[in-house]
Amino acid sequence: MAEGMDFAQKIAEDKAIRGNMDKIGRKILIMSGKGGVGKTTVTVNLANALVDSGCTVGILDTDLHGPNVAKMLGCEKEILTTENDGKTFYPVEARPGLKVMSLAFAIEPDSPVVWRGPMKIAAIRQFLAQADWGELDYLLIDSPPGTGDEQLTVCQTIPELTGTIIVTTGQEVAILDARRSVSFSRKMGVAILGVVENMSGFVCPGCKTEIPIFGIGGGKKMCEQMGVPFLGRVPLEVPLMEAEDAGKSYLGMQPASPSSAALKAIAEIINSGTAVSSHRSTDFAGSASCAPSACSSCSSNCSSRKGEYVYV
Repeated sequence: MAEGMDFAQKIAEDKAIRGNMDKIGRKILIMSGKGGVGKTTVTVNLANALVDSGCTVGILDTDLHGPNVAKMLGCEKEILTTENDGKTFYPVEARPGLKVMSLAFAIEPDSPVVWRGPMKIAAIRQFLAQADWGELDYLLIDSPPGTGDEQLTVCQTIPELTGTIIVTTGQEVAILDARRSVSFSRKMGVAILGVVENMSGFVCPGCKTEIPIFGIGGGKKMCEQMGVPFLGRVPLEVPLMEAEDAGKSYLGMQPASPSSAALKAIAEIINSGTAVSSHRSTDFAGSASCAPSACSSCSSNCSSRKGEYVYV
């Protein structure tokens, strides 16, 4: 239960969350075991790729200590608007078809967020309960590194979560932590949509030679060992970093670049409803049968909202 909240308030908040989430088709948690592997880069660019293909997308930034999604989308100076009652917030529209909810819209740029677990849990639940996303095809949930309060809160609060996407580099240290993210997803009973190997080779802007700065192939090897889908590898390119710092869509600026092509291919895999991997039956995940509001009226034996969750 969120800090300072009585039982009746908790039930009301759960109802509000359910109402909001039932309007959204697929909810995907994007996570990484290790920091600095480009998880937010993957989140933002997958969102842009999905919007470019005609989908409506929301990004919920649950990296409360480092909310960088708004900066990468060029909307960091925007502020949240609210109804007169102060209980309904409207996410910022970064571009037509793409909405963003982030703590960055409510704090000063240099202000640290010095919160313990209960405060973080309450903030994430508040985002889910009070943000009016409307109807969306996708909600991508960007999370901080690790398998802590933020990821646990999302998995327990959205039991029909479509699945997780795990981001790593090819470096052994990153792979070690990515394996923990795979195990976390399985322990929570959440489908694993796949693994992205980011910064997988650096393309020299001069000679165009690919240099394995962070290694190449470690993510795919891990997927083979652990029996999870490999979504693809995204090479490291300097213009991609520059586009993010400028808050511009790299896919729009350089649609034929190697990293743009890789990210668009991954988005197509996700959008096509490719089979997922988990210890339970997840054939429903990413399929047309999981349309908005399907869970609230579904009478099937799907374990999406009926499975047992492990609280750790």
